[in-house]
Amino acid sequence: MMYPFTDECCQAPSQRQMCGDEATGRGSSRGKGETEGTRQVNQVGTSPQQCAVTDRLLDMLQKDMKTLESKYDDLVDKYTTLVDTTAKLQINVAKFTSEKQGAGGKDCAELYKNGLKLSGVYTITPSSGQSPFDVYCDMTTDGGGWTVFQKRMDGSVDFYRGWQDYKHGFGNLNGEYWLGNDQINLLTHQGHYELRVDLEDATGVKVYARYDNFAVSSERTNYQLTLGAYSGDAGDSLSNHNGASFSTKDRDNDTYEKNCAQEFKGAWWYNSCHASNLNGLYHLGDHSSFADGVNWYAFKGYKHSLKTTEMKVRPVGFKSANIVIG
Repeated sequence: MMYPFTDECCQAPSQRQMCGDEATGRGSSRGKGETEGTRQVNQVGTSPQQCAVTDRLLDMLQKDMKTLESKYDDLVDKYTTLVDTTAKLQINVAKFTSEKQGAGGKDCAELYKNGLKLSGVYTITPSSGQSPFDVYCDMTTDGGGWTVFQKRMDGSVDFYRGWQDYKHGFGNLNGEYWLGNDQINLLTHQGHYELRVDLEDATGVKVYARYDNFAVSSERTNYQLTLGAYSGDAGDSLSNHNGASFSTKDRDNDTYEKNCAQEFKGAWWYNSCHASNLNGLYHLGDHSSFADGVNWYAFKGYKHSLKTTEMKVRPVGFKSANIVIG
């Protein structure tokens, strides 16, 4: 950070000469209206010696400020790292304590009830006896306990993929990902689940849609979607897909004469074709192409690709100590 003043009196020869002349009483006579007090003020700090001292002081202050700024930046970085590390340690301690106490979970809601109340990546074991797998748990939104199976946030992961990728899942649980249709099927067939879809547009406006029943069938029936009643403020752009099979660019299960996944560059429960396309191309904001972005028609239409999306499930009737609707 530079100071808003400079050592002009020492840099300008004419001023240095004036300083010396006035200090010894030489130079031009007083201007019209100049008082003795004004002349004395004008002479303060204008001798060559005083200018040199001012130079040194300015240099010292500027160096001190740069040093302080550098130390401040280092402290901010260390604080951020400490916060991140602490959060990870808290999750690891919670996991370790849970395992020692024999407290596992078939989903994030059960983990929450077992005392794991920090959002993060956890291991769950479905009640069907299948092998454990990792999931991201949202433990804060609307009371927590949500198992997140889809997330878009920055366009870092390609979602225009084939059947096998969507079957098994892809991406990074701490970033963008699709959990996997097999895993979603296992989750939603161990009880009665609801769906929450959180959306944010490119300007930062956030809305949500909620459905009081949600299930995805097995691969044998092409991961068919079952959906309940809508509530929320995003508008309903999923009920139109109720009963649809899942389609990808290499597996056409929609009712349209063409492959909807190929036409709209995604993978979804297309019928003919869509009112939502949350696995579409990450255009981020308004786009000229039609309906091939991360679109939710009832919220932003077919030519605005959303910034963030999260799809998550939780058992119907879940209760926590801090539920806030919305």
